[in-house]
Amino acid sequence: MDFRKVLNNIDWWLVFAVFCLMIFGLVLIYSATLSFNLQTGKAWHVQRQSIFMIIGIVLVIASLFVDYRDIKQYEKYLYGFNLALLILVMAVGKSQLGAQRWISIGGFQFQPSEFSKVFLIICLAAFVERKLNSLMEFKDYLPIFLYILFPFILVMRQPDLGTSLTFIAILISVIFVAGFKYKWFAICGTLGVCMMPLFWMVLKDYQKNRILTFLDPGRDPFGRGYHVIQSKIAIGSGGLMGQGWLNGAQSQLNFLPENHTDFIFAVAGEEFGLIGTSLIIILYGIVIWRAVVIAINAEDDFGALLATGVTGMFMFHILVNIGMTAGVMPVTGVPLPFLSYGVSSLITNLMLVALLLNIRFHQQKLQF
Repeated sequence: MDFRKVLNNIDWWLVFAVFCLMIFGLVLIYSATLSFNLQTGKAWHVQRQSIFMIIGIVLVIASLFVDYRDIKQYEKYLYGFNLALLILVMAVGKSQLGAQRWISIGGFQFQPSEFSKVFLIICLAAFVERKLNSLMEFKDYLPIFLYILFPFILVMRQPDLGTSLTFIAILISVIFVAGFKYKWFAICGTLGVCMMPLFWMVLKDYQKNRILTFLDPGRDPFGRGYHVIQSKIAIGSGGLMGQGWLNGAQSQLNFLPENHTDFIFAVAGEEFGLIGTSLIIILYGIVIWRAVVIAINAEDDFGALLATGVTGMFMFHILVNIGMTAGVMPVTGVPLPFLSYGVSSLITNLMLVALLLNIRFHQQKLQF
């Protein structure tokens, strides 16, 4: 393989943005876990995140030598494997914070619902591609809805509301590109609103409280509203320039819960201010821009649907997490891609970047 051609076929804008976000993530994770580091004498979280970041980068490079179009022939096996993992976590999974989402093997713990996002995007893209020519009426999309229903139910039962909503975001993105009409979206949206009372009945108590807290954080300021209130204080206290790395009072004094995972954007706001958070948002903007360009320029329907599903997932995670920390979205436990601590999430996101790079890499006519 021509090395110069390999370099020319890499989407360097995407690589640059993702790499900067991961480095920024390590800086923020170190700050958020500083009290833990001082107690133990080592930066355990940063070390672990760094190791899996390197592993992920190696996997991304290796994936370039496999044509993404060959993956779709394994759709049924990947779909079955995904369901098996989600069922397995219900049977032998480890419970934390009121949810059974983790499987522990030989001291290594991973979250199957994170990897299920990758499986779902691949399988859904392959499934929809086969049906593209027959998607004329609303009823033609019903098999697609049923296709996603089974993993959706299994994830909801863990319960994992954030991942369940991510599945819906992926579905909406894919069927939109497949030709789902605007009026059908309006009808589905109306039906969704009408079914809200039923949806409310199936939610767990902690999920209901998250929504109520979102509507009125002050109803329980020292309990369920504490996360959002402290997050808004942290972001607001950063001002324009921030208080400086390792100097954020909300984070360093542990007033801000889950500051290295779900609320890491609040740490960025407190320590690096508006300038730092704007830089992060610009980097995310580059990721979304390149994903959209790759989807538009894909030379086959499978590649376009694949890149669209990845775009939808990234957009959902970014908007929901940043909105959650700013108090304009409910707390759903959705991590911020490449910044939040979590090796399952990091590897999942790098696998999705690998798909985007692979689609771009195998294009014959490259466009800016």
